[in-house]
Amino acid sequence: MDDVVKKLGSREVLALAQADVLGVRERHRKRRLTTLALIVGMPSAFLWYRIAAGRPFNIFQLPHLGGDPIMWVPAVLFSLLLIVAILGPMLGNSRSPHVMYRPEQIEIGFDDVKGLGPVVDEVIRTLNVFLGYATFRNELGGNPRRGLLFEGAPGTGKTHLAKAMARHAGVPFLYVSGPAFQSMWYGMTARKIRTFFKALKKTARREGGAIGFIEEIDAFATARGGLDSSVPTDIARSSLFGRMTNRMGMSQGTGGTVNELLIQMQSFESLPALQKFTDKLKNWVNGFLPHDKQLKKKVPSYANVLLIAATNRGDSLDPALLRPGRFDRRLYFDLPSRSGRRELVDYFLGKKRHDAELDRDDRREELAGMTFGYTPVMIEHLLDEALIVALRHGRGALSWSDVNTAKLTEEIGMPHPVAYTADERRQIATHEAGHATLAYLVGEGRRLEVLSIVKRREALGLLGHSETEERFTRTQTELEALLTISVGGMASEEIFEGESGTGPAGDLATATRVAAEMVGSLGMGGSLVSYRAVADGVFDPDLVGRVLSNPETRRKTELLLRAQKQKAKALLKKNAHLVLALRDALLDRDELIGDEILVVLEAAGGAKAQRSARAGVRRGAASRAASIGRSGS
Repeated sequence: MDDVVKKLGSREVLALAQADVLGVRERHRKRRLTTLALIVGMPSAFLWYRIAAGRPFNIFQLPHLGGDPIMWVPAVLFSLLLIVAILGPMLGNSRSPHVMYRPEQIEIGFDDVKGLGPVVDEVIRTLNVFLGYATFRNELGGNPRRGLLFEGAPGTGKTHLAKAMARHAGVPFLYVSGPAFQSMWYGMTARKIRTFFKALKKTARREGGAIGFIEEIDAFATARGGLDSSVPTDIARSSLFGRMTNRMGMSQGTGGTVNELLIQMQSFESLPALQKFTDKLKNWVNGFLPHDKQLKKKVPSYANVLLIAATNRGDSLDPALLRPGRFDRRLYFDLPSRSGRRELVDYFLGKKRHDAELDRDDRREELAGMTFGYTPVMIEHLLDEALIVALRHGRGALSWSDVNTAKLTEEIGMPHPVAYTADERRQIATHEAGHATLAYLVGEGRRLEVLSIVKRREALGLLGHSETEERFTRTQTELEALLTISVGGMASEEIFEGESGTGPAGDLATATRVAAEMVGSLGMGGSLVSYRAVADGVFDPDLVGRVLSNPETRRKTELLLRAQKQKAKALLKKNAHLVLALRDALLDRDELIGDEILVVLEAAGGAKAQRSARAGVRRGAASRAASIGRSGS
């Protein structure tokens, strides 16, 4: 017993031989054998008695039906068809829509779950308490968790981890999707929920435990009394007593289903059919007995049930579902960290044929770094697409170049070569070379991934660059560098082509959004007022709109953008040889990938120019810090 108590909180799954689940299962197995012996033994004894008495009984002989069958057979068939036609749809719609899986039917285990370290540890501890529920309740006096809510972005591993739980728990796994509960018949959704929980609890009593998994629970369990529409109807105001909200709207019709779910998750334990019958019989007998002689009724047995639900919209669920006793624990599935992505890369590459280059530690680290923001499903899909690229080129194993090609295609789109005019081709190459040169000069800590003048979706050309290290915050200097890179294409066209065209439209939109955030939200425009503090109204525009609609903040945004454009033009004029080198390389090859960009820049003397430009950026940051210190003193 002490060993079981120690393992309830450990990071290793409790062995089934030590679990209380096994004891319950063994008792039910013996009870089923006894029942089977009685069902088979009593008729067998009767048949042997008849044989011994000389009166054998033919159990295969059908009873004789008198009269002409042509008279009664059609009436019987018609009655049966009428009953099926009337009751069939109702009975079919009221059955539980779940599918039951046994542990041996699930291939995924905890060894196949990568990049979810803290979440997996918490799930294993919950699973151990579930398996040792009797020890936890009777010896320790605790109440096992009844529900887990998995929430997070699509593809982060919610269903994957639930399958691993089912495999290691060793108990039946009842899977159902949220939309499967919905029905065209009024009241049938609530009835389906009742039958699902009835099946779940019945299975748990028979097997010692059962796990239910509801995928996309937000399909029927959203907050009661709200209205989801394109126009918000909340009128919110702040006061000294906190935020006050007057909600206007109509019910979505989910109130009854949510109420049923709340009742089933935590209410009185439902009784098995046999116990209901015996209790009714005892009630009838107790009606004839005095109070002190009445028959005692059995306390309902505990149903060891663990309900798991998955959703991408945890905030939209009814608050009553999230209190202790229902979904006791909310586990958020975040995007994997760099170390988590490295685990995923190692795991997926271990199952896919690849070149020896991808076995190098530096390549795998680089792949983990360049997939920042990817979910586990996206990483696996990226490698699958890379394998397809390899097959397209007649190779049976994916390579590093295949991964880069697949990443470019997935993020930006497939290449659509078009016949540019000579002037267009030179202008696009000049534009992208300007971006790349400034990213190389001022983009400290950034990796140049791809430089192209091949059309992909709406982009006539592109520069792909990312951070070499995983960063979650940025300084003002780094944001200004991003602005400089964004307006670099326009500046390059004006310097080397004499004027800019329609190409910078997307760059200016991106730069305006960043500059508006700096001025209106991050306190980098001379004011500490944040436009994010403004409450959203019915037709309230976004933060960029609020910043640009104010004359003062619009002026500051404009000044910030113009200052970075002047800086970009000064750097490009000083390093014109780098721009021209990249432009010529693009005109010659159309696309440069990764190290190919650096080779062109360094051959043109880029290393010295890079050190000079970044030193100037650091001096500017230092002077800004010194001026802030003087003003503060």
